[in-house]
This record gives sequence, structure tokens and C-alpha cells, in this order.
Amino acid sequence: MKATARLSAAAFLFAAAFVAHTAAAQEYPARAIRIIVPLTPGSGADIAGRIVAKHMSDAFRQPVLVENRPGAGGIIGTQAMLNAEADGYTLMVQSASHAANPAIYKSLPYDPLKDIVDVAILGMTPYVMVTAKGGAYPTLKSLIDAAKAQPGHIPFASAGVGTSTHMAAEYVAQAAGIKMLNIPYKGSPEAIQDTIAGRTSFYMAPLDAVIGHLKEGKLVAFGVSTSKRAEIVPDIPTLAEAGLPGYDLALWFGLWARAGTPNAVVQKLNAQVNAIVQGREVREQFGRIGIAPAPMKTDEFAKFVREQMGTFRTIAREANIQPQ
Repeated sequence: MKATARLSAAAFLFAAAFVAHTAAAQEYPARAIRIIVPLTPGSGADIAGRIVAKHMSDAFRQPVLVENRPGAGGIIGTQAMLNAEADGYTLMVQSASHAANPAIYKSLPYDPLKDIVDVAILGMTPYVMVTAKGGAYPTLKSLIDAAKAQPGHIPFASAGVGTSTHMAAEYVAQAAGIKMLNIPYKGSPEAIQDTIAGRTSFYMAPLDAVIGHLKEGKLVAFGVSTSKRAEIVPDIPTLAEAGLPGYDLALWFGLWARAGTPNAVVQKLNAQVNAIVQGREVREQFGRIGIAPAPMKTDEFAKFVREQMGTFRTIAREANIQPQ
């Protein structure tokens, strides 16, 4: 009898917890949601995140507030998200840098696989290898030739050590068989401005963050990073076409939550984001800045993130980048 009573009590507690989680998901969100972007305003993730946040606010009929917490390759903002309650009211929108960080840092202050839940992917976009108009390197070949003549001396810009823009640039160096010097900036806007000024040889810019500068003629593009040309800038060749055979790397943006967030809430967020990015208005907004929706279920997104972590580890190892 005692064993039966214990089993009944355990079953009751399980049922009560299930009902509580289900009720929480049905009521969610009952108040404002905060989305932390661990990158600077104007970065690719910030642009995509604010578009989705606006439509999420409309759908949930609750404020969805975006807060930029840049620094340390996104680690500062990620930690801020992890310091909040695991209730779905503090989320994070980050770029592929989330998957690049484990390849760069020996010891992160969090476990990206155990402490963080992969919620949804917002979309994908190419990197664009850009340089100053009228700068020292009018063609990709001229840059590669100069880098071969001065190994490790010619600088390139990144949005920070370990960011996906850093890894994408190291991938360029590997494909070209050259060594270059990484100059890390606080974020994309600063890296773009110094590239326009000619203080760095190139920047692997998120297309959505740099498309205005390309249209204004402030920058010249050597190529896009993906295997196919971008529909919004069809005249820009792929890097493979421009002289780096086999180069193929996409930038992507995702939504994450702290581990322990009720699964029903995570699934509700995933379904809502997938609906938002496939809606006509957001598809048009994304299309104007070169982002393509790529909706995935939570398990698909988790698998994708882990595959990307492997890709960035390979790039870091080939570049002989010593984890910090």
C-alpha cells in the first residue's frame, strides 16, 4: 500500500507539473518580453531581430523590447540572458557567432549545449566580402597577391574575435592560401566604417547590414559567400566565381532561451517565429535586405546549430587559431 501511495503521489505531482506548464504556455505571454541582442545596433542580428520582434509584439499583443548588450563576441549578452529567469520572458537573438564561440574560447562562462535552448531560426543571408571604393585592392586577386607578398601583415576587419564574421574571413584566407591580420571591432557598424575609410582591406559583412552602402557606392563587393548569387544583388558574383573555388558559407540568425524554459513555451515561440518569417510582410522586408526565411522545428534547429559548431571548429583549427 505504501508503495502504491508513493506512486500515486508521484503521479499526482507529475500531472500537477504538466498542468502548470501547459497553463503557463496557454497564458504566455502575459507581460512584456525582452530580447537581448549581444551585438551592436545596426548589426545583422539586430536588424533581423527587430523586424521579428515587432511582428511578435503584434501577434502576442504584448510589448517585445529589444536590448543591445554587445561585447566579448556576444558572450556578455548571452550571459545576461542566462542570468534571467527561465520563463520565456528573456530571450536572445544572435547570429552564427553563437556557434562560432565554442571554437574560439577555451572556457565559456556557460555551456552552449546544456545551458541554452535552441528556439527558432529567423533566416539566412550571405556574407559579402566588401572593400573600400577606390581603395588599395580593386580586385580580389590584387588583395590575395598582396597578402602572399606580406604574410600576416595586411589587416581585415571583423565584428570581434570569434564572431562569425571573423570565421568567414579566416575561411577566405584558407581558401586563398594566405595569412592576414584580424582587426576586431565592437560590431559590424564600426567594421564597415573603417572598411569604407580604407583602414582595413576587407570585411565579411552581413548583406543586410551593408546593402545600403553598396547601393550608395561607398563599398565594392568582391563576392557573396554562398554557392549561389543573392537575388537582391544578382550582379555580385559568388566568391567561388571570383576566384575561391568551393567557398560556401551562409550567415544566419536565431532565437534562443535559457535551459529550463517550459517546452510548451519554447514550442509556442518556435511556431510563432516560423509563422512570422513566412508571412508576406516579413518576407518582403527580409527580401529587401537579402535575408531568406529558413523555418525549422526546434529539433531541426538544434541539429543545425550543432553542425555549424563543427564547421567553425574546422575553420578555427585550419587557421591555427588558439582558443583564448
